Amino acid sequence: MSAAKPQGTMLGHPKGLFLLFTTELWERFSYYAMRAILVLYLVDAVQSQGGHGLGWTQADALNLYGTFTGLVYLTPLIGGWLADTFLGQRKAIMIGGALMAAGQFILGTPHAWVQGMETEVFYVGLGVLILGNGLFKPNISTMVGDLYEEGDHRRDGAFTIFYMGINVGAFLSGIIVGSVVAYFDGNFQAGFICAGIGMILSLIIQFLFAQKLLGDIGRVPAAQLEKQRAAEKGEVRKEPLTKVERDRIKVIMVMGLFTIIFWAGFEQAGGLMNLFTNDFTDRMIGSWEVPTTWFQSLNAMFIVIFAPVVASIWVRLGDREPNSPVKFALGLVLLATGFLFMIGAVLEMGGDANAKSSMWWLVGAYFFHTMGELCLSPIGLSMVTKLAPLRIASLMMGAWFLFVAAANKIGGIIGSFIGHGGAKEEQLANAMSIFAGIAITAALSGVILYFMADKLVDWMHGAEDSHHNEEEALEEEIAITAEHEAIKR
Repeated sequence: MSAAKPQGTMLGHPKGLFLLFTTELWERFSYYAMRAILVLYLVDAVQSQGGHGLGWTQADALNLYGTFTGLVYLTPLIGGWLADTFLGQRKAIMIGGALMAAGQFILGTPHAWVQGMETEVFYVGLGVLILGNGLFKPNISTMVGDLYEEGDHRRDGAFTIFYMGINVGAFLSGIIVGSVVAYFDGNFQAGFICAGIGMILSLIIQFLFAQKLLGDIGRVPAAQLEKQRAAEKGEVRKEPLTKVERDRIKVIMVMGLFTIIFWAGFEQAGGLMNLFTNDFTDRMIGSWEVPTTWFQSLNAMFIVIFAPVVASIWVRLGDREPNSPVKFALGLVLLATGFLFMIGAVLEMGGDANAKSSMWWLVGAYFFHTMGELCLSPIGLSMVTKLAPLRIASLMMGAWFLFVAAANKIGGIIGSFIGHGGAKEEQLANAMSIFAGIAITAALSGVILYFMADKLVDWMHGAEDSHHNEEEALEEEIAITAEHEAIKR
């Protein structure tokens, strides 16, 4: 049977890349638009009190936010398996996208239509959204790689282009959804509808152009293709792990514990820091108030600007380039630095909960958090691909994302220490304790990891010894960043 081939090129790449770029841009717009307003919607007063939300306490809202973002990283393990085994990537993307759109529109259902069942409808919408994300998230980035033959040098550049689409979508989401919510007088459900429309655009683009631009890529489940290859090569004999492989797996597990600390702090962005922005930050520029959700776009903007810069710095350092554990340690210290800015914001208020802190504290915090992410996040992906034994590489990557899922849930629990209501002064004091606690924990973890680095490198058994020329290394660093952003986001 002859397979249909992708058609045409643009800017030296298959046109299918730009289809996947656009599809992912609108899907990530949809997801991040929803993420930007989720906690704000939960804590907003109920309609009978003049609000548009569910009237939850901040602690309950942040707890649920942690559960939601944790499941967002957990369900792709199942969605990827379903696509590989039964559905194929293309069908998984269409089903997942349809479920995500449905989830957004269920979240946007006006309260007047479901009086007395607002919370139940909210849970249904969130559940459908999580299931859809599980099918969509792991499969579209895999298809980017499938556009290229093994060894094709364009693949690295392709992930860089694709990752720009992801961050353009993430950047636009906070700005557009914030403007929509403001236009409809603080109606967060209008924001969910806006996110649903973004998801529908993603589906329409995929439906109209996929067959023409992607050919048969993603139509056949990977397990079927693997069986065909195994049949051609003969059965592969399973062997026990060697000592070197066991040592390398130990490194992945140890680094996984530190990555939990990083992401538990980093994910305060959509939770506690989002609430702090809304309640305690002076967002006025003249007579205009910057929407709270706009600050959610800072991370994506900083990544687009600084990812190539950070990648270039590592390459320029040459033989002095830090090893992976040291880069991880630096990422944790930069995270702690970001939270020093949040402590500064609280101190500026002088204990007066009716005062407002400067928005520049937040800009500084998001900047250092992004710098920490660029030191740790792509390096983690690279490390797993270098250290995991080939025959269990997918399993180890799955385990890595389980660490991230756990981090998100723990982050929600940490944020919930803000308290179940009470006076604003108490909330402010609790926020100060949380910011300080995360900063101290991250900084100490960074120091501990720095002193463990030599031992961890020994356990890697030479996995980091090879060097490339500068141009190849720079392309590889940028591609690693891009590929991790594709999976992470």
